[in-house]
Amino acid sequence: MRTISNRQRRIELIVRLIKNRCISSQEQLIELLAENGCEVSQGTLSRDLRTLNTIKVPTERGLSMYVLPESDSLKDKLLSGSQTPKANFQRGFLSLSISGNMAVIKTRNGYASGLAFDIDSAKSPEILGTIPGADTIFAVLREDVTPSRAREIFSSILHIEETEGITDANDSKG
Repeated sequence: MRTISNRQRRIELIVRLIKNRCISSQEQLIELLAENGCEVSQGTLSRDLRTLNTIKVPTERGLSMYVLPESDSLKDKLLSGSQTPKANFQRGFLSLSISGNMAVIKTRNGYASGLAFDIDSAKSPEILGTIPGADTIFAVLREDVTPSRAREIFSSILHIEETEGITDANDSKG
């Protein structure tokens, strides 16, 4: 019989709460943990959140929320709030430009890290890595990735139409 430690139980509860709720602060999470019979200090919670590699990303309401790596809960929560065809605008995507093996993704202010997280989590072998700023993501592609393939990859990861805000910086059509 396996014994589960208090820490393990607390971590499992934190994961369940983050996956099922839109939690915007450590104070809110501490209250939810207490409601579930788990008293925790802010310092301990901070360490637990670091251990879980949680990140905070902006929501469509201008707030922020915790998400876990490799989790679709962010996409589910953000997209469930709206049935409009502009869900990608609410996710923050504005445009994508491709030049050689570089892609520049413009986002609403504050959304770049969340979308870069989505791109990196997709683990596409054609994308070597991303660097997010506040409203721009630089993505480095493998040398052999064509612009059309890059458009397909980003369209799939970001759930956008291939013609929606995507340009080829080398395209003379402008």
